[in-house]
Amino acid sequence: MVERVLLASPRGYCAGVERAVETVERMLDLHGPPIYVRKQIVHNLHVVRELEERGAVFVESETDVPEGSRVVLSAHGVAPSVYANAKTRKLQTVDATCPLVTKVHVEARRYAAEGYTVLLIGHAGHEEVVGTMGEAPEATILVQSVEDAERLELADPDRVAYITQTTLSVDETGVIIAALRRRFPNIRAPKRADICYATSNRQWAVKDLLDEVDLLLVIGSGNSSNSNRLVEVARAGGVQAYLIDDETDIDERWLDGVRVVGITSGASAPEKLVDRVCAWFRALGVEDIQPFQSVDEDVVFRLPVELRRELALAEAQP
Repeated sequence: MVERVLLASPRGYCAGVERAVETVERMLDLHGPPIYVRKQIVHNLHVVRELEERGAVFVESETDVPEGSRVVLSAHGVAPSVYANAKTRKLQTVDATCPLVTKVHVEARRYAAEGYTVLLIGHAGHEEVVGTMGEAPEATILVQSVEDAERLELADPDRVAYITQTTLSVDETGVIIAALRRRFPNIRAPKRADICYATSNRQWAVKDLLDEVDLLLVIGSGNSSNSNRLVEVARAGGVQAYLIDDETDIDERWLDGVRVVGITSGASAPEKLVDRVCAWFRALGVEDIQPFQSVDEDVVFRLPVELRRELALAEAQP
């Protein structure tokens, strides 16, 4: 019988997600539907459905957007070819790429321009990885595991640099980086870690919670990299964990023998989903629901420059 629910902190929306979602909302307010969005603006089904209801149209490629239309690029970043295609189609583009992803793109271009082989630690097929590799495809090699690191054979092992996807497991990435440093002692590294503050903060919050709970529920969609990593962190710490989109995914059999449940949410999951899960537990008879510690994040990113210009023009009109 569940007696208590503890809420991890920090959890939920990060600054990059806030910025991306607000970008689509403000574009809809300014221009009305349709506003096209390349890929999911963030990896959360609820967010995407709500924006669709307001008139956002999600497409797989910029080539699916009618010529001359307005399109928002998702928080995950895109390859240079996407900008070129958008320009050819005369699309009015607003780039909602997270600034921390943009930082990784800049690193990839700089290292490649300086003649380095760029080792990108990340997951094949993830939109962020696809976009980053597109910056310097001839110079970039994807490294997904320690085994990949061990198999590398490079023409010039002294001209090597690494960068990482922003939503990885801090621990697993550290192991891969250690392997790369051992194999390539002169490898160059980013001045500041590429894994974003929100990803690492949420992982540390889960680790802090593990000694107090018997089960962890992570609210997030299946294609959310950072949400999946939270599940892995809990399981690596010996606590059973499940990824759920919302309260309807909870299987009551998971609660057998469980006294304390922990709840967290990925960086693209809105807080109202946490509220819904808490309400589900209250309906089950759990009255003791409270935060475990309280950590505030004060990172804020400005809206994309293209949108700021439009908002300024709109405000200037009588």
